[in-house]
Amino acid sequence: MLFRARQFEFRFPRPALVMGIVNVTPDSFSDGGKFLDADAAVAHALELVAQGAEILDVGGESTRPGAAPVSEAEELRRVLPVIEKLADIFHHDGRAVLPRRPADPQVSPTQHSVALSIDTTKPAVARAALVAGASIVNDVAAHRTDATMWQIVAEFRAGYIAMHAQGSPQTMQNNPAYTDVVREVGEFFAERLEKLTATGIAAEQLVFDPGIGFGKTLEHNLQLLAQFRRFGKFHRPLLLGVSRKSFIEKFSGAAVNQRLPASLACATLALAAGVQIIRTHDVAETVASVRLAEAILARRNDVD
Repeated sequence: MLFRARQFEFRFPRPALVMGIVNVTPDSFSDGGKFLDADAAVAHALELVAQGAEILDVGGESTRPGAAPVSEAEELRRVLPVIEKLADIFHHDGRAVLPRRPADPQVSPTQHSVALSIDTTKPAVARAALVAGASIVNDVAAHRTDATMWQIVAEFRAGYIAMHAQGSPQTMQNNPAYTDVVREVGEFFAERLEKLTATGIAAEQLVFDPGIGFGKTLEHNLQLLAQFRRFGKFHRPLLLGVSRKSFIEKFSGAAVNQRLPASLACATLALAAGVQIIRTHDVAETVASVRLAEAILARRNDVD
């Protein structure tokens, strides 16, 4: 299975891709305001790469439940300087040399190839980010009916993450309801696959995300996590985004800064169900967990 995103090609099976979250927002639920300054966001992104991120997901509008929308101009003001600086670092020849980390003075500089993703629902922001050097569009509004975003993705041959959501961030947790959440999310993926390829996006450009927490109750989220394997029939990479999400608090009462263990549990269990991309705030811990889980699963497969 191949995932193409402009100049990048990721061929599976391979170790799971870890996507590091770079929120350039004042109000994201976990780290809002910490990286609103472009230089701080870039420094954070480079730290995530040093920890093992192979994709950086840059977003300028919070999609937490109830978040207020921001204008196109404001979103562009937040994300474009970050995308441009990161593209200048990584994409002159597709690779970059990162400096030694102060905490690891014995570690030599290493080369990295890193794909940049723009987390946006706005076509104009996606276009500007792709022009600036992004390779992937991460779209939580993939249920839209207007084709403008998809035409831009097709034009740039960018990767496209189509996420399932019920409603908008402002309304999605107002009594979400399904007859069978796993079946309905699968039907959404099937319909999107047909619609997006008809728009001119190659199937190899597509990644599917079931949208944990986006218009789902705790029980819906648990059902999706338990039955993730059912989405493998589409032969497209699957992305899991559970990092620090509020369904963990609903399950265990854990505050935002206490949700890492549960986030890692979901990520490692999802590997066995066929997840290829894990989106996270906590890159170092996620990389360590999933690499060990992959080693164990490989030995189990050898025995099987």
